Amino acid sequence: MTSAASFPSSLFPFPTRASTPPLPSSSSRPSHSRPHLRIRSPKPNNPTVAPASSRMEVAQPQASNAQGGAEPAMKLLFVEMGVGYDQHGQDITAAAVRACKDAITSNSIPAFRGGSIPGVNTDQMKLQIKLGVPRSTQHLLDAERVKAVFPYGKIISFEVVDGGMICSSGVCLEAMGDKNDDCYIVNAAVYVGY
Repeated sequence: MTSAASFPSSLFPFPTRASTPPLPSSSSRPSHSRPHLRIRSPKPNNPTVAPASSRMEVAQPQASNAQGGAEPAMKLLFVEMGVGYDQHGQDITAAAVRACKDAITSNSIPAFRGGSIPGVNTDQMKLQIKLGVPRSTQHLLDAERVKAVFPYGKIISFEVVDGGMICSSGVCLEAMGDKNDDCYIVNAAVYVGY
C-alpha cells in the first residue's frame, strides 16, 4: 500500500497527518458561548415516604356490585395498557377487544397462582377496565364482548371515556366490510389487583 506522502501534492492537497487543535481554556472561551445546561429532578420534601397516589398498596375507590352493594376496595398491583385498531369494517368493539388483548397478552401473573401473595389466587383477582373510545362510536360498543376477553378475575368496574381516534386507513375495501375508509383506534388500561 502506498502512503499519502508518496503521492504528488496536487493529488492529495490536504495535510497527511491530522493535528488536534488545543482545547480552549475557560479564559479563552468567547463570552457569547452557551452556558452548560443541567437538568435536575425536583427533590421530594420527605424522600422516605412515597405520595399516596404512587403506593402500590393504595386501595382504589369502592365500586358497586350488581346488587347495588359496595365492593371492597381493590389493592392495585399493576396497570396493563394496550391499543387496538379496526382498519376494515368500522367495528369499534373489535378495536376495543384488540386493545384489551394487547394490554393483557404480554404479561404473566404468577403471583396469583404461585402463592406469592398469601391467601390470594385467581379467585380473588379484581380488574378495573378503562377504555378510551371515540365519542361518536361509544353507543356501538358491546361491553359484554369486551369483558369476555379476560380469562381471570372479577371485573369490578368498566369505564368508557372519550378517547381513541378515528382516522383514515387510506383505503375502502368493500370486500372486507368497509362502509368508508375510517380506521377505529381504542386505548385500554387494565388495573389488576385483589
